[in-house]
Amino acid sequence: MNYTGVTARGIISPIYKQGDDLVSGVCDSIMAASKGEGFMIDDGDIIGITESVVARTQGNYATCAQIAADIKNKFGGEDLGIVSPILSRNRFSVLLKAIAMGCRKLTIQLSYPADEVGNALVSMDQLDEKGVNPYSDSFDEAGFRAMFGNETVHPFTGVDYIDVYKSFGDHIEVVFSNDPAYILNYTKNVLCCDIHTRRRTSRIVKNKGGARVCTLEDILSESVDGSGYNREYGLLGSNMATEDSVKLFPRDCEPVVTGVQREMKARTGKDIEVLIYGDGCFKDPVGGIWELADPVVSPSFTQRLSGTPNEIKMKYFADNELAGLSGDALAEAMKTKIRGKDSNLVGSMTAQGTTPRRYTDLIGSLCDLVSGSGDRGTPVIFIKGYFTNFAS
Repeated sequence: MNYTGVTARGIISPIYKQGDDLVSGVCDSIMAASKGEGFMIDDGDIIGITESVVARTQGNYATCAQIAADIKNKFGGEDLGIVSPILSRNRFSVLLKAIAMGCRKLTIQLSYPADEVGNALVSMDQLDEKGVNPYSDSFDEAGFRAMFGNETVHPFTGVDYIDVYKSFGDHIEVVFSNDPAYILNYTKNVLCCDIHTRRRTSRIVKNKGGARVCTLEDILSESVDGSGYNREYGLLGSNMATEDSVKLFPRDCEPVVTGVQREMKARTGKDIEVLIYGDGCFKDPVGGIWELADPVVSPSFTQRLSGTPNEIKMKYFADNELAGLSGDALAEAMKTKIRGKDSNLVGSMTAQGTTPRRYTDLIGSLCDLVSGSGDRGTPVIFIKGYFTNFAS
């Protein structure tokens, strides 16, 4: 008899560097943890590997000079506008430094009251107090400061991102608008720096008269001067490595997940699922920050992790059809309901409240929460029981 459902363990692992054999290293760490702590490895278990160690072992890095060279390639070194960058020193400051190196004049258009992932410049209450409509009102820096003063310090980091972003060059100015086409008042060369809304932003700017328009996925989509690159995501998903370089989102990930799956099968005889995960897709209830600054939660995963769960809502049956039962009789009746559920419960009353989000988004978010982003030293997550239910 099982006494637990889903369990997730952070696996203490080596500090991986460029050129390390990640597949063997991950398998070694899982096997050592299983032996040392006495947990079994079974069919259907899941291994999550953070994208950071994948990119690191690949050596998928780029310097400011290499990024600046591609900016010059794409925009000719002329005046440039960037639209809707996120407010993050880790995620965007090095990119901004590089972009500023690659153009003559740079206009930064910030969205407000917050960026795409919820980092706030001002609050909605401040907008209400000032009578500002964020859907129609645009400002230059003087106008924005006159309206809101210096009350633009990030509540978590204590940083004023307007000042930080302007500090990367005397040729930088900052404006504020939620209309992507507002940037065209300053330049027709536009780099759309938002993440999940980038294609809409790019389309609007192009339709309104943008001349040369790119998104971050177009920058370093191939190697420049020996740099790392990502054919699918370019600079999306990158973060700071040093003051003058970034680690890119990993590329060519399928050999990693299939390699770990194959190696674990050889060592244990079990069919293990594997995914690479980045940011989890959850929202902080205090600061309103949506965590997902990567283009996707999981850039690569094995076959069973595609799709969505298909679950009934146990409490719905317990409070309705099975309300007259209790104890063992209720448990057995519930198991019968679970075993007999339809193969597709979309739209069914019995599944209400079980929003069918993708496995990779759910499992990747679980992995991200367990591994943390600081000093835990657990870039590998081992999950048991994810595909079990009350009836199994």
